[in-house]
Amino acid sequence: MAECIFCGILDGSIPSRKVYEDEETLAFLDVFPAVSGHTLVIPKKHSADIHSIDERSFVAVAKSAKKVADILTAKLGCDGISIFQMNREAGWQTVSHLHMHVIPRFNGDNLQKPWKVASATEESLETSHRRILS
Repeated sequence: MAECIFCGILDGSIPSRKVYEDEETLAFLDVFPAVSGHTLVIPKKHSADIHSIDERSFVAVAKSAKKVADILTAKLGCDGISIFQMNREAGWQTVSHLHMHVIPRFNGDNLQKPWKVASATEESLETSHRRILS
């Protein structure tokens, strides 16, 4: 997977600033951070997205994201944490190697939710529910 930037980080050909590592995952600072301390957690085994990763590897990434969230909270004194995991272009994924964004949040950091919260209608909920269950 030579063209994958995250695989390049894993093999050492691309430098990174490691925050956490275990047998199955690596966490490093994002070079395009939303805020200072924004960290990415990746599986060491290449998987393009949530649809191609095996369950065990995804669980490992989730566990590491929790550890990184705890590290960032303890070391940076952040007021909260946002965790995102995006898939495919329509889902805002920009690197085709599964990753979780662990973003320390600070009161007044000016980050905004990526959607406007609005109540669904009963009809739209029912339609979605039927489609999912059919």
